[in-house]
Amino acid sequence: MVKINKTETVLCTYNREICDKNWNKMSIGSIWKAYLALAVVCIAWGTTYLALRIGVMEFPPFLFSALRQIIAGIILLTAMFWVVKKEVPSKAVLINQAVAGFFMITVGNGLVGWAEMFVPSGIAAIICSMVPIWVIVINLIVAKDEKPNFPIIMGLGVGLSGIILIFGQNLSEITASAYMIGILAIVIANLGWAGGSIWMKKKNQQSDPFVNAGLQMTFGGLLLLPVSLGFDNYEAIHFSSNVVWSLLYLIVFGSVAAYACYSYAIKKLPVTIVTLYAYINPIVAILLGWLILDEMLTLRIVIAIGITLAGVYIVNKGYQLRSLWRSALSTNS
Repeated sequence: MVKINKTETVLCTYNREICDKNWNKMSIGSIWKAYLALAVVCIAWGTTYLALRIGVMEFPPFLFSALRQIIAGIILLTAMFWVVKKEVPSKAVLINQAVAGFFMITVGNGLVGWAEMFVPSGIAAIICSMVPIWVIVINLIVAKDEKPNFPIIMGLGVGLSGIILIFGQNLSEITASAYMIGILAIVIANLGWAGGSIWMKKKNQQSDPFVNAGLQMTFGGLLLLPVSLGFDNYEAIHFSSNVVWSLLYLIVFGSVAAYACYSYAIKKLPVTIVTLYAYINPIVAILLGWLILDEMLTLRIVIAIGITLAGVYIVNKGYQLRSLWRSALSTNS
């Protein structure tokens, strides 16, 4: 029998993916496919901010997001139930997916789409990069025994300073009520997405992740319809070529394909590697907004991107260090 010392035990507890036999036995071909899937996620989800802004500038935003999610959800569920022959989930699973769909799709995706009528797509992407931080903050509030350590507090401060630096670039727009309401809507959307993610973690069901995604998109999209009736201007409905192409792109690549690639990557690669997409999406969005929509890109914005993403990285590392320290203490005791 091979003897494993305490240090090795702690490291395995800290990052189980490294110690996973399936990871060690993966072929070179499987690893390359997984990294290719992750690259698709990094690029596709980074481009959705641009496609979403193009769509909502010429079409009612809540209805646009509703059509995107409902159609994508139906496509995914059709593939799962009629092609793959997955079983219909239980009532409890359906309710959990409906709740997650409300927070992540109705609130998260719906509000971001509406806000992008007033806020550049690149700025929206940078603010959304703070979602991992909101997930940790909500976890700290919900779990009273979990207290933030110094790296977590420092990371929150660094990330916030990056956001403030971005706003400083747009001081003339801050006085515009529509711009500020758009920023507030994105923050609320982030909280909705973070809360929905935590809900799914707490209510983990032994159901297929693709079925879950299809249900979340369908429920979330359907719940956007009454919001659309209350806030959208239906006189603005016009299926121009920009609207049609952006909608098709978001359905096929932003929702169905990107999520499939994400699920494959998360199955084959360590979670710590897969979550790198959160750092790359804003960079892709900023560059595309600058190239295609002529959105502002200055040295100050580039520095703000780096500071914001550094804050997210520090918070994540602080959260991981706390888990490592707890493992070390439990092992020593």
